[in-house]
Amino acid sequence: MIGLGTIVNAAAIIAGGTAGALLKNGLPERYRETVMQAIGLSVLMIGISGTLQGMYKVAGSGRLDREFIMLMIFSLVIGAIAGEFLNIEDKLDRMGNWFQSRFAKGSSSFAEGFVTASLVYCVGAMAIVGSLEDGLTGNTATLFAKAILDGISAVIFAATMGIGVAFSALPVFIYQGIITLMAGVIKPWLTPDVISQTSLVGSILIMAIGINLLDLKRIKVGNMLPAIFIPFIYYVIIKLIV
Repeated sequence: MIGLGTIVNAAAIIAGGTAGALLKNGLPERYRETVMQAIGLSVLMIGISGTLQGMYKVAGSGRLDREFIMLMIFSLVIGAIAGEFLNIEDKLDRMGNWFQSRFAKGSSSFAEGFVTASLVYCVGAMAIVGSLEDGLTGNTATLFAKAILDGISAVIFAATMGIGVAFSALPVFIYQGIITLMAGVIKPWLTPDVISQTSLVGSILIMAIGINLLDLKRIKVGNMLPAIFIPFIYYVIIKLIV
């Protein structure tokens, strides 16, 4: 069944987010604060490791060479401009607040949990690659693995940020569902280089989410989301021109 991977992924987030929200009520504030810092550090390190992995390759001499630097900068800058124009972060906040007003009145962290979890679950390479595999061949292995990871992390996120994490299943379902349905159209353009550079940009955004969770600096990660698609757009243009 095409799309089964995304359905299972969304269900895992709902289940994990609900379980974590139930745990939150019995978790003292000082524990929540420390756990949030631990989550922030974990997300930051995942982003840093993915960024370094995408930026460097081992040259013939055994030393490290950088790659994709200019396209990475170009993607982030153009993506940020496009995101600011579309005001994506504000729209995500308003969506989170809309859900909060109807399903979780009185929750002070609902929107934060919704936005943070939505970004974390959408920007990784597994979301794109897994959705493509599901759409093209019906292979759900990658999305099933992602569902397990997302479900476990949803428990932890929701234990500190509340039920808003469970509602992040909706943007994940829409995002991965669109990629799955369009897989046949976009697959020929998704070369290994495009996927690598998309993953690199996604890792940088994950790193930015970690910085936000640690309250080091408020970065509008939502408004940088279009940066993920710039490598793909760049290579499509190059292919059409050359």
